[in-house]
Amino acid sequence: MIWAAMFLIAPVMEAPLVAHLNQPMKPVKSWVGNASWYGPGFQGRKTANGERFDSEALTAAHPNLPFGSMVRVVNTRNGKFELVRINDRGPYQEGREIDVSYRVARKIGLIHSGVSQVRLELVALPEKH
Repeated sequence: MIWAAMFLIAPVMEAPLVAHLNQPMKPVKSWVGNASWYGPGFQGRKTANGERFDSEALTAAHPNLPFGSMVRVVNTRNGKFELVRINDRGPYQEGREIDVSYRVARKIGLIHSGVSQVRLELVALPEKH
């Protein structure tokens, strides 16, 4: 499986070894923090890993997880979740653990609140080459 099939980005990047998306994935690590989102105002800007930001991609910014890490973001208020790939650094607001794309925020019910408590589940680290 290639990233393009999962995330609609450059097809040269291969996905890490993870279970099929319709099968449960046991997290390597879980923790709780606050999530916020960023979107259309950043469209097309370069992310920290050099990709162009796409507000409709399943991506997120985290201060120190390796680029390519796969994280399940679960909104603790409603139980909605989405699997994201870390491709940027941030958030830069104190008290926030992750910034998700506009698409992810929409899917997990984060748009109106702007910031919400989430459970983060690290499900895969990128393969080392």
